[in-house]
Amino acid sequence: MTSGFQALTEKEKETLRLLVDGHDAKSMARHLGLSVHTVNERLRDARRKMAVSSSREAARKLRAIEQRDPEYRGDRLSGDAFAVADRDESAAPVDASRMVRRIGWVFGGIVMSLSLALFALASWSGPTDAPAASQSAAQPAASPETVVVETARVWLTLVDREDWNGSWNATGQAFKALNTSDLWAEVSRSVRPPLGAVLSREAAGEEAVPAPPYGYRMVKFRTRFANKANAVETLSLVREGGVWRVVGYTID
Repeated sequence: MTSGFQALTEKEKETLRLLVDGHDAKSMARHLGLSVHTVNERLRDARRKMAVSSSREAARKLRAIEQRDPEYRGDRLSGDAFAVADRDESAAPVDASRMVRRIGWVFGGIVMSLSLALFALASWSGPTDAPAASQSAAQPAASPETVVVETARVWLTLVDREDWNGSWNATGQAFKALNTSDLWAEVSRSVRPPLGAVLSREAAGEEAVPAPPYGYRMVKFRTRFANKANAVETLSLVREGGVWRVVGYTID
């Protein structure tokens, strides 16, 4: 079974993971921006390589191998962990979820990525506190943060509180399709608490990254942790269902 697993391409593994997460061929095709025919071809090739008679059995075996032997998660826990290989279906439309899967999650050199959307994000776009009344008239007031920056900041508070389930729920579908909340919690517990409490966090910039079809936003914060000074936190966000969702996070 291991040799069959090793023969699978990353595209075939991706399709099997979606299948075991409850997708059917049509929903996988929509999610990946492919035709149903292409999805079925991937499943057929995966069945052959795994030497099983059904696609669901191949998907269950893949999940069992990856949960039992983390070293086999070549696209999840080593090198460019959780990064997805480039797709070569030139005829298929490109969507934002396919583009952002290549963005990794890094906590102190460990890369990670992140299926229920946290509806509360829709109400987390309020402005920052007004400047104090005693502020000098000669000193200009700080500009209010944008919705994107505020959404990123609120998500970071979930991570700061070690609310792994809440932070996972608040991410975009691109990560949720590839990872479980348990995996996110497991990796986060091993790398976030050692950084210690947040002593300060300042927004350092927001950049619109032009990528088809809609692009995404990259937000940076300069952060001082109790056990890591002068850190730079970088978050990538895409717009889903009218609200911004975090789809990438790195700490340098």
